[in-house]
Amino acid sequence: MRYLIVFFLLLPLPALADTPLTAQEFDARTVGKILFFGAEGQRYGVEEYLPDRRVRWSFLDGKCRDGVWYENGPEICFLYEDNPEPQCWLFYTDGDGMRAEFATGNDPTILYEVESGDEMLCLGPDVGV
Repeated sequence: MRYLIVFFLLLPLPALADTPLTAQEFDARTVGKILFFGAEGQRYGVEEYLPDRRVRWSFLDGKCRDGVWYENGPEICFLYEDNPEPQCWLFYTDGDGMRAEFATGNDPTILYEVESGDEMLCLGPDVGV
């Protein structure tokens, strides 16, 4: 019996901190904010969270894409104006910020909320002759 107890103590326990945020928790953490994200030690992108689950995303290149987000089970999915395919993520609390794990397809992208003193830059539509 003692060996059985030791065996169960050695099994990994599900991490309560790794429970994905619900849509309500995600909305409460994001609405009205501009959040910067990084991946693998590099800046990745920035997203502005507007009322009514609307968003504006940029890969930090000055080109911004408007979209919306919705709940799909534990996932938070984004639809952007230039892409009809939803981009679904699992969001987790990570320290004072969030961690996002890509849940669509086989891409193992993990993003982390990062501090930034920068503003979100949207240059507008291309102009020229």
